[in-house]
Amino acid sequence: MTTTIVKWGNSRGIRLPKPFLENLNLKDNDVVDVFADSETIIIKKSLTDRHKTLTQRLEEFYGKDIESILKEADESIEQPIVVDWGKPVGEEVW
Repeated sequence: MTTTIVKWGNSRGIRLPKPFLENLNLKDNDVVDVFADSETIIIKKSLTDRHKTLTQRLEEFYGKDIESILKEADESIEQPIVVDWGKPVGEEVW
């Protein structure tokens, strides 16, 4: 297969045809590893990101351990506010 390097913002990119990606079982937003070996570029589906747990992903995203994340979440939850709307003035059913 032959493709062209195109400008993409300040970077460069290549387009891979859909049948090519389907043949390799690659989908949108899949994480890939890219290697350079002399004059060869190797694109390989990443195995590291696929097997992370939700806890690992949260810790990586926030840069904190899960206990700190959960504690901050608990502290940020606001208590409900009770509002007295007064007595009914029509035929409302409560």
